[in-house]
Amino acid sequence: MDRAGNLVVSAHGEREIVMTRMFAAPRALVFEAYTKPECVRRWLLGPEGWAMPVCEINLRVGGRYRYLWRHPDGNEMGMSGVFNEIVVPERIVCTEAFDQPWYPGEGLDTLILKEHHGTTMLTLTVLYVSKDARDAVLKSPMESGVKASYDRLAAILEEA
Repeated sequence: MDRAGNLVVSAHGEREIVMTRMFAAPRALVFEAYTKPECVRRWLLGPEGWAMPVCEINLRVGGRYRYLWRHPDGNEMGMSGVFNEIVVPERIVCTEAFDQPWYPGEGLDTLILKEHHGTTMLTLTVLYVSKDARDAVLKSPMESGVKASYDRLAAILEEA
């Protein structure tokens, strides 16, 4: 992993994508930015031009989250899921399903935050229902959207 904060995306096994990124901030701050709607709305936007008019997070096991992104051209993309496991400030496991599925089935996201001397390594693993679903995501522009979002997150963390 590059300490400069570059996103690394890799296929793992038959059905997983693993994304890693280092942030120059303590783990508790990264966790908060990942779980507070007022923060998530500022960084989880993908490419430029998108806004998040809906960001609901009920951060408890069995709680749901809901995101809705909107582009000025009128396009919308929605996603929701359920929290299966929460260990503050180090781990979140939740499902993800898009309103207009662009890959089959539901994904299972595992976020792990590890702190070392004031910096935090974020590892997000997404488990898909099949290799075909995983490969479809790898061929999509997902990586550029995640990179743009994590770059915004890094800038917000620097402000804190």
